[in-house]
Amino acid sequence: MSLIGLGWSSPNRVDAASGMTIQLPLSTQGSKIVDASGKSVLLRGVNWFGIETELHAPDGLSSRDYKDMLAQIKSLGYNLIRLPYSVQSLRSQNVQGINYQLGSNQELQGKSPLEVMDAVIQESNRLGLLVLLDSHRLNDQRIPELWYGDGFTETDWIDTWKMLATRYKNYPNIIGADLKNEPHGRASWGTNNSETDWRLAAERAGNAILAINPNWLIVVEGVEKNVPGQKLAAHWMGANLEGVEKFPVRLSKSNKLVYSPHEYGAGVYNQPWFNEPSFPNNLESRWETGWNYIATKGIAPILVGEFGGRQVDTSSKEGIWQRKFVDYIRQKDLSFAYWSWNPNSADTGGILQDDWQSVQAAKQELLQGLVLANGFGPSTTSNPIITQTPTAQPSSSPVVTNPSPSPQPTQPVVTTGQGALKVSSNLQADWQTGFCMGMMVTNTGSTPVQNWQLTFEMNQASINNSWNGNFQPQGTQYVVTPLDWGRVIEPGQSRDLGFCANKIGSDYQPRQFSVSQR
Repeated sequence: MSLIGLGWSSPNRVDAASGMTIQLPLSTQGSKIVDASGKSVLLRGVNWFGIETELHAPDGLSSRDYKDMLAQIKSLGYNLIRLPYSVQSLRSQNVQGINYQLGSNQELQGKSPLEVMDAVIQESNRLGLLVLLDSHRLNDQRIPELWYGDGFTETDWIDTWKMLATRYKNYPNIIGADLKNEPHGRASWGTNNSETDWRLAAERAGNAILAINPNWLIVVEGVEKNVPGQKLAAHWMGANLEGVEKFPVRLSKSNKLVYSPHEYGAGVYNQPWFNEPSFPNNLESRWETGWNYIATKGIAPILVGEFGGRQVDTSSKEGIWQRKFVDYIRQKDLSFAYWSWNPNSADTGGILQDDWQSVQAAKQELLQGLVLANGFGPSTTSNPIITQTPTAQPSSSPVVTNPSPSPQPTQPVVTTGQGALKVSSNLQADWQTGFCMGMMVTNTGSTPVQNWQLTFEMNQASINNSWNGNFQPQGTQYVVTPLDWGRVIEPGQSRDLGFCANKIGSDYQPRQFSVSQR
């Protein structure tokens, strides 16, 4: 997908890049998610899985400090983490797969899975990252068809949600509950069969949560089949929301309901619609029929809880599908959580490469365009995007962390370069082993500027990922040139770019920023 012509912000949206704040809690208004002041909010997130597996902790902590991981998610412009768990894991005392010798991971030693979740949520709050809790599995092995089974009852499932709603009631950055991941198989919608009708179970769980914590969004996925009168013959698991218009979920607080389909490409499974002669032009009508009519008709907002894939090229079925879907999300102003942050999702891969450090450049570039186009680029301030802070510790087994002080941004450095170009820089995040730097190039003149470049000095640091520019080292100097879509800066417009780097000495901070036309 070409990024040419995409704007940097949009009216009536929270814009983390410009420092606007999300005033929590969130609610809904027609097809929009809105904050407490009524401003429209777009959630731009990633799925960080692991707590729902036998690890009982977010995966990757054998290779990374968990605070480093969260800081990197924030630095890339995301504002939400969808955090999967299993009922079994939260009832366990055992955690695996954490290297306690790595930085802040030492704080997690001796903690239960629930206390590890506490720590991740607390650090996310400090950084200004929102969290959506996801009941992904009942046991640690598989995704069940229904909300009960695999040795657990409906009461076990709802009681776990009630415990979490109580425990995190005073944590404003937890925005809601994704009630059950991907109902499928026997799961039905609108059949009034108490054993299989997912819509009725979602009402029971959602209302139980809202009775304890009325601030949370209740996120309801679809089913796979078994919807009376459905028009499409087949759907992904959790993507069939055709029954919503006739059989809506009825909550005690109707302005807390969000519907959430999952969509994937042919790399996950070569569904029949990928082989139709009209592919990919057949996709948008499928999405509208299956679930987006809910937003189109103003029934409720849509949050795409999962989508992803290994290919983002312009020739493979999966690449074509993924580009088409990203463009659709942008056009329709939909919220999403990408699957996944982790590199080890077998059929999709992730945003990170197998070293758990480096970013899949082509994939992130595609998503970065989506993030920036909707006003959620890497923040130019290190302050959290939330306006409230927790007023109490979790209600049971409180976890006490000793986070490092919130990173303080450097004073913006403004340098007048050639003509009307100016550059400002800001240290967005600074932790034990690395940091992230944001830069803004602005055309203050009255005529367009073309073929500009930015330079800066940096000694004891090594860039590990960057966005919206080509960063080339020349000794201790870096020369940054724009990507093709960013070469021209119209009068009054800006280009946002930046990087994250590993520290290799105490003299790591960049300096002497300058911008000019080539």
